[in-house]
Amino acid sequence: MRLKSLPIACLLWLTALPAAAQTQRLGGPPRPEPTPAERAGQLRQLRELYQRAPAEWPAPTLDPGVEHHELGPLPEVEKPSDLERAKAELGEQLFFDPRLSGSRQIACASCHDPDLGWADGRTTSFGHNRRRLERNAPSILNSRFRETLFWDGRADSLEDQAVAVLSNADEMHSGDEVLVENLESIPDYVRRFGEVFGAHSPGVEQVSEALAAFERTVVGSRTRFDAFVGGRHKAMTDEEISGLHLFRTAGRCMNCHSGPLFTDDKFHAIGLSQYGRPGEDLGRYLVTEEAADVGAFRTPSLRNVARTRPYMHSGLFDLDEVLRLYNAGMPSERDKREAGGSVPPPTKSALIKPLGLNDRDLRDIEAFLGSLTESNRRVRPPELPPGL
Repeated sequence: MRLKSLPIACLLWLTALPAAAQTQRLGGPPRPEPTPAERAGQLRQLRELYQRAPAEWPAPTLDPGVEHHELGPLPEVEKPSDLERAKAELGEQLFFDPRLSGSRQIACASCHDPDLGWADGRTTSFGHNRRRLERNAPSILNSRFRETLFWDGRADSLEDQAVAVLSNADEMHSGDEVLVENLESIPDYVRRFGEVFGAHSPGVEQVSEALAAFERTVVGSRTRFDAFVGGRHKAMTDEEISGLHLFRTAGRCMNCHSGPLFTDDKFHAIGLSQYGRPGEDLGRYLVTEEAADVGAFRTPSLRNVARTRPYMHSGLFDLDEVLRLYNAGMPSERDKREAGGSVPPPTKSALIKPLGLNDRDLRDIEAFLGSLTESNRRVRPPELPPGL
């Protein structure tokens, strides 16, 4: 069946509602669920559409000013040089070694565990002396491709990110003095740092460079979505293909979650900063002090999202809750501070609007997100060198 032969009513549904009807739908009751017969026909038509090359897929629903970056496989990774490989091998040991921390009890892997999608599965992580940290630990998977690091984008490189965590008194509680003292007591590390960096007193600069080299090797493997795009069309179920279509159209997801990483790498205020309440987090504003950044956080990648629960910077939500929040248009945060405060109230992004999706739609989108899950790879932590 060719696209041009589809009934007009089906074409309207498949390619999302026209602008006027979509505006009417936003904020209204959920659209009606199709009958079983209608559903079966829609699924057949969507499978035919999406088995074509991505360039022939229906146009995504994007707001004015949003660039179209189509979903697709990850970019190829260049083969590292011998020096980068040596740095990464050293960095892997350091990543799993708690002796980098001031307490000698916390490793990078404590918050970025490969068995937990390179996150930690907690609402928010624990830091030095079991201090509860303020934000959910994001996965480091595919971080080599990201433009900024942390929820608020305060680091421009993996090296800067490592330095920030090592030196943070509430996190690793470390730094040059602690690292030199701890690592100089381990003969194998002294030898390795001498071979790789020519430095026998390894400090935060060399440690962060090695950690960053390792983290650049933490790259995702192919998912069922990637296999589907590559021509293995049985790799995705009908429900997942329906979710893919909704993700690109009526769900409006590609306004922020686009490209191979399923993120625009930008910052958006979506109404979850708890402004003026306990648990308030002003997000990127704490970095830029720009009014437009109050309550704005970096768009997370959705690759392997099913393995990195809970979600959002606060870690307060499961996936079905996140989808329902987006469907409702997210909360509108009111100014509850005292008059004359120095921080303006957040302005929710214009990209966030009520969607009017029904329960079946939400289940299909969640099913599609499951197709972004990698095959389960077990990472065996490296053997750590003996020492104090």
